[in-house]
Amino acid sequence: MATLADVVTIGGTGVMVLGALLAGVVAALLALVTRRWLGTASAVAVAGLLWSLVAIALVTLVPTRPDVGVVPAEGRSETCSWDYGGPSGTTFEVLGLDQRTLNVLLFVPAGLFLVLAVGRWWAGVVLAPLGLGVLAAYSLAIEFTQLQLARLDRACDVTDMVDNVLGAGIGFAIGVVLLPVVRPWRGRRPTRT
Repeated sequence: MATLADVVTIGGTGVMVLGALLAGVVAALLALVTRRWLGTASAVAVAGLLWSLVAIALVTLVPTRPDVGVVPAEGRSETCSWDYGGPSGTTFEVLGLDQRTLNVLLFVPAGLFLVLAVGRWWAGVVLAPLGLGVLAAYSLAIEFTQLQLARLDRACDVTDMVDNVLGAGIGFAIGVVLLPVVRPWRGRRPTRT
């Protein structure tokens, strides 16, 4: 008897791109709604952070092909690969970029938007580094999910985690550099009557 998972197949880059576009529309609407209270820079940063987290989930948790189906238990990996820089980094390419570069680039917007989102408040001095830790935990959770859900046909790999954290760190550094330029603390001020 066929299960729903055997009949319904979702995956491929088209699904990832469509999902990211839809998430972008929702994020833009969120920014428009919240800019009155947060100011434009902070509203865009918060919406951008949320969009980047959704985009990361789509790219890493949607199967790469719609025809993956069910991965047999004997074909499923039981552990994460600890082979740093292993063979998968050179076998997967998009737009001429290898998997390692893509993993780094995927997390750059999240690190950037994180700094700009919390940079409005003095508490951002504490929240930004904590947020960077949360992004590292997010990467770990993604890899653990890839290990547990064989149907995704993805591999849990320590190289991916390192590259993801590196990307978040690069985005974080760019955000710190841009913070005095963007000045998210200059939000809308209440009008005096």
